[in-house]
Amino acid sequence: MYARLAQPFFSLPHSMKNLVILLAVASFVCAMTVSAASPKDDYDEDPYLILCGEADSAIAREDYPTAAARLREAISIKPHSASNILLMTNLGMVYSMMDSDATALATLDEAIAAYPDMKMARSNRARVLLKMRRDKDAFAEYSEILQLDSLDAESRYYHGLIALYSGNLQTAENDFKVLEQQEAKSIRTARALATLYSLTERNSEAITYYEILISAEDAPEYYAGLAGCLLHLQNLSEASATIAEGLEKYPSDPELYYYRAWLNRDRYRLDDAHADANKAIKLGANPTRVNALFKKK
Repeated sequence: MYARLAQPFFSLPHSMKNLVILLAVASFVCAMTVSAASPKDDYDEDPYLILCGEADSAIAREDYPTAAARLREAISIKPHSASNILLMTNLGMVYSMMDSDATALATLDEAIAAYPDMKMARSNRARVLLKMRRDKDAFAEYSEILQLDSLDAESRYYHGLIALYSGNLQTAENDFKVLEQQEAKSIRTARALATLYSLTERNSEAITYYEILISAEDAPEYYAGLAGCLLHLQNLSEASATIAEGLEKYPSDPELYYYRAWLNRDRYRLDDAHADANKAIKLGANPTRVNALFKKK
């Protein structure tokens, strides 16, 4: 029943996959380097703080090479400043946004070596590992974060998703139970539970969360996920309406064509089913998965 879960986190063709490949630069924290009592003149004259501000502005406009240069300059001006750990943490993420992920990890490793309990550095390191598709290493990093803070919602979310896709259902269930207790009405919790219930074939339970997601964010993967649940339940009329609505908004989504091929197959419209299957493959769907629709059970 659950054999399809025992695969690497990022290799699955499941429609929720792209939701867990999110990477954002951590919010720049140079403001923490300035005392609330510091007069403006001190800021205007301090090269360290000026460089921090320039790095902040560069990050905001997505000029990451300039941001990295300014952060390195700031660190070199005051090499023993306690604030440098924050700059290094952000520098690691800037390197990642430049696709210099090995350098990003080395920078974050240096920050963690100096301050092992700094959750921000560990969270950023986990994000980089996810981007690099090193899901086992990311899982280990999120486990470390949860040792520091068992109620860290982001870590619970990703820790649970990686566990789910690895076939570790009990860990996923436990993580998402904690997440639901913390933020029952959040979009993140809805994503987690929709994924959990659909991948473990609790399709009726998953439907509620996909409907919440569609109302809140209206993304193609939610229409596809909802359609898949409805098709598993043989609710063809609602599946048809969901797919039609999704394709009207996202006419180039391969998952929606995959599910329409499934729908047409179940309605014995085989010519239409094969046409949709071919369209799904042309748009990037996994051919093996698509062609499996037409294999005899």
